[in-house]
Amino acid sequence: MLSTALQYEAPWPVYALDWCRTSGLGQQRIRSGFRLALGSFTDDYRNRISIVGLADETSLVDNGMDEQQGYGGDGYQGAPPQSDFVVLAETMHGYPITKIAWEPASALSEGWRGQGSELLTSTGDALRIWEYGGEADVKPSSYVGRSQQAPYRLSQKIALSSAKNPTPTSAPLTSFSWNNMSPSLVVTSSIDTTCTVWDISANSAVTQLIAHDREVFDVAWVPGSIDSFVSVGADGSLRSFDLRSLEHSTILYEAPSPKVPSNPSHLASTNQNSRPMTAPLLRISFNPIDPNYIATFHADSCDVQVLDMRIPGKPVSELKGHRDDHQLLIWDLSPSAMSPRQQVRSPALSGSPHPESGQAVTRTLADPVMAHTAPSEINNLTWSPPMSSMHLPNGEMTASGEWIAIANGRSVKVLKV
Repeated sequence: MLSTALQYEAPWPVYALDWCRTSGLGQQRIRSGFRLALGSFTDDYRNRISIVGLADETSLVDNGMDEQQGYGGDGYQGAPPQSDFVVLAETMHGYPITKIAWEPASALSEGWRGQGSELLTSTGDALRIWEYGGEADVKPSSYVGRSQQAPYRLSQKIALSSAKNPTPTSAPLTSFSWNNMSPSLVVTSSIDTTCTVWDISANSAVTQLIAHDREVFDVAWVPGSIDSFVSVGADGSLRSFDLRSLEHSTILYEAPSPKVPSNPSHLASTNQNSRPMTAPLLRISFNPIDPNYIATFHADSCDVQVLDMRIPGKPVSELKGHRDDHQLLIWDLSPSAMSPRQQVRSPALSGSPHPESGQAVTRTLADPVMAHTAPSEINNLTWSPPMSSMHLPNGEMTASGEWIAIANGRSVKVLKV
């Protein structure tokens, strides 16, 4: 029987997470497609990045130990689960990692990136580009119980920051987006209200702009464009920018203002000239098949808004299947996908909206297509690229499709969709 659930246990809380988009340089083995980049998030300057991959192809065969009893997301309640993944490379990062991502597959043909390695990007106190590949230098591990040396090297290639000398007190970067059409372009967002477009082939900033009135929490290139990107922030707005015309931005959506309380003492203490506070928008995710559709959600909200960029101002669909606040969402990457997979604290659910461009009434969906319940708060998730069926050494063949990795405390659960 083929396995439908894989497990990895990290020595630290996992927050940043991404699935590799390529099979690896010079690698044809089945397991080369099962590589994940993980980033820790601890309250100190000793955070780490790890690259993990399948120990061998037998992990894809069910041995009856996929579901471990007595296991919690933040620690073990009994015997630790058997790990299906091993550490391939690891390095110090320092500042907590707010996001990590492998280079897009389109970057492999770029001359500026060099040969013989793969690239990753992370954000925290700066935008950092990492090289993965080659043999690692043998050094003793600082973690108890981890005696095996990671076989590959993960080293920093570039560090870019708007601050001349990045320090732990520099304004941290909250997110970034790698341009698939022009892989040398990366746009970052920051709590200092700015977005910065970087040319990593030249190690320099292309432009920096004040994007919002308050902190910027997420940013994304419009699929298929090298000029347009969108961002969301603490001012409750979703905005669109065009590098060819930075004199103004387009507000695609604004979170509704809260109802004015009837308490007279509250009204007296409120500045009548100030703009009403709105719920921050935390994340954005484009439909990779139809870039007209974009999903977002408010802070402290159980709902997801799906917007049509051609009809700004009002969601065309709302997903209301959650019982707790959202933290992240992502659209399925498969060619037939039309639904954003929503990651929340527990459980993670998915909806399947098909908004019509001329529809004026917001469509509400409350029943998920799939659901997974975690033992505690889910910090992040990532979809694998669509995978073809594969022959295993034991003669069995895996089913084609996708996998989804879920970060929950120190554990990463990988599920077959």
